[in-house]
Amino acid sequence: MRIISGKFKGKRLTAPKKLPVRPTTDMAKEGLFNILRNQYNFSQLSVLDLFAGTGNISYEFISRGVKKITAVDSHYACVGYIKGTAKELDSTIETIKSDVYSYLEKVKHKADIIFADPPYDFTSEQFHKIASLVFENELLNKEGVLIIEHSKHTSLEESKYFSHSRKYGGSVFSFFEN
Repeated sequence: MRIISGKFKGKRLTAPKKLPVRPTTDMAKEGLFNILRNQYNFSQLSVLDLFAGTGNISYEFISRGVKKITAVDSHYACVGYIKGTAKELDSTIETIKSDVYSYLEKVKHKADIIFADPPYDFTSEQFHKIASLVFENELLNKEGVLIIEHSKHTSLEESKYFSHSRKYGGSVFSFFEN
């Protein structure tokens, strides 16, 4: 895995093989960040990275100047890897070991971008529950966006807050807004 742009462009990161993750591909990350770059000033964003895994997406945000990032994952080794890598990059990522649904039910602070990369084999109900919790608990700032990464075999278009989606290979980013 590598960081594709920004301050740490080209930096390669090697996650332990034992982590239960499927990192977002470079092609998909590049497409996503091209979209976001045209809509946001990264230095002023707060980001919540759900199902953070290796922290791949969090590092891309850090590299582009985001200073407030929270990464949530239920796997102890994933949280440890993110903490260690953030320290190596001399950056701060608040890491939280928690079930994402439990976290979304309790959290009180808002974010500009919430990125969720749950397992691709989630049921439709599990994907929709993420969006429901984010919007019911008003976790996005006024111009904020929820982005859920999922397989091209899953459709989230019937969700109440669905805005649009972008496909990159076998991955799709679905965008949700108020």
